Amino acid sequence: MSDKNKRELVVSAIENGTVIDHIPAGEVYKVVKILSLDMYEDEVLIGTNLSSKKYGKKGIIKVKNKFFEENDVNKIALIAPNATLIVIKDYEVVEKRKLEIPSTIKQIVKCINPNCITNIEDNIETNFTVVDKDPLKLQCHYCEKTMTNIRFNE
Repeated sequence: MSDKNKRELVVSAIENGTVIDHIPAGEVYKVVKILSLDMYEDEVLIGTNLSSKKYGKKGIIKVKNKFFEENDVNKIALIAPNATLIVIKDYEVVEKRKLEIPSTIKQIVKCINPNCITNIEDNIETNFTVVDKDPLKLQCHYCEKTMTNIRFNE
């Protein structure tokens, strides 16, 4: 076995599923939590603090037989805006895209203002405008409160 082979981790390919690559190393477990992957019944591979030429350290998550809805993709983008989403079908990459923070965010973030109507009424979905992407700053559509500390709806 060559020296190069001894230094590489070999992980089996997935037939169908999604890979989330280039997650900041410190954010991997946040992504796992917001996607509820700790409760997922199929294979999930989580790698963190992996070497990356571009980012120094990175994380990766491979999820077998799981394809994320746009709402979940937006959650990932809020935590890891430079992540790459790779969709695999029959062992082939069918989609590969860099994530982007959307200009508006509905349903997935909770307003920090306890007096906001979205925190008082059950049937009103949250709605935020992205004021700044770096650092992330959101403004509530209803109470106009701006926030940088993001809390996800459960």
